[in-house]
Amino acid sequence: MSAPARRNDAAKSPPAVRSGTPHDLWQQASRIRQEWLDHGLSTQPADTSTAERCLTAIYARASRPRPRFEWVDSPDKARPLINGWPTLDQLYEHIRAPRPRGTPPLASDVAMIASQLRGALSAGVTHTDPELSPVRASKTKEPWPERAPLPALDSGVPLAVVLHQGVRTALHRSLAHGYFLPVRAALAADGPVPVCWYGQQDASWIAYYDVLYRLGLAGYGPDEAEHLDAWAGLARSCGWWWPGEDVCVVVDRPQVIRTEPVSGTVHDQIRLQPRGVRYRDGWQPLLSR
Repeated sequence: MSAPARRNDAAKSPPAVRSGTPHDLWQQASRIRQEWLDHGLSTQPADTSTAERCLTAIYARASRPRPRFEWVDSPDKARPLINGWPTLDQLYEHIRAPRPRGTPPLASDVAMIASQLRGALSAGVTHTDPELSPVRASKTKEPWPERAPLPALDSGVPLAVVLHQGVRTALHRSLAHGYFLPVRAALAADGPVPVCWYGQQDASWIAYYDVLYRLGLAGYGPDEAEHLDAWAGLARSCGWWWPGEDVCVVVDRPQVIRTEPVSGTVHDQIRLQPRGVRYRDGWQPLLSR
C-alpha cells in the first residue's frame, strides 16, 4: 500500500486533487480506510525489525536512546514487566502539580510529541480541519449531522466533514471502542494498567491524515512526514507497546481476531465478539459489552 513511508513528495506540497466528484473522492477514501482497518485487525506475526526501527525513532524524538526491546505474546504477559510504570491518572497528577517533582516520565513525553504531530499535520490540511475545529452548519450553528457518507454529501455536508466522520471517527469507534478499550478493561481486572499505545489499533488518526494526503487535501513538511512514517510503521507492524526509560515492552499481534458488525451504525462499525481475540500465548479475555 502507499501509506506515508519517507516519501519526498509528502515533504513538499500535496499532490493534485484527484479528479472526480466528492462522491468519487469518498469512494477512494473508503478503500484507503479499509486498508488501515485491515492493518488494525491483522493477525500476521509482528514485523519486529520495522517496529523496533519506528520505536527507536520515537524515542529519539523524546531525546532518549534506543531502548532494549522485550517482546511478549500478549498484553497479559506484559503485566509483570510493566509493574509500577505510570498510569494515566499518575500522568495527569504530574501535569497538574504546580511544582512537579523530577523529570516527566517518558510516557508523558511520548504523549506530548504525538499531540504536537497531530497539530502539525492538521496545519497542513488545505481546508479547516474538523480534527482541530469542529465544523458546524452555518445557519443552525449545530454540529453537522452524522449520516452515511453518500447521503451526507447529497444533503450538503462538506467532504471534509464526511472524511473526518467516515475515516477518523469510524476507525476510532471500531478499533478503540470495538477492540482495545474492552481488551484493556479485561486486563485491568487485576489492577490499573500503565499508559501504553496500541500499535495497529492506533490506526484511526494515521489513516485520516494518510487519506487527506493521498486525496491531495493535505501536504506535510519533511519532519512531519518522517514522524508520521514512524507511527504508520508501528500501525503496520506490531501490537500494543509500553515505553519505559530503558526498556520498551512490545506485544506481538494476536493470533485470532473475530469481529461482528455493530447494528445501526452508519460507518460500518465493527467490534470484537465476546471471545473474539486470542493471543499467541493462548490468552483470550472475555469481553464485556
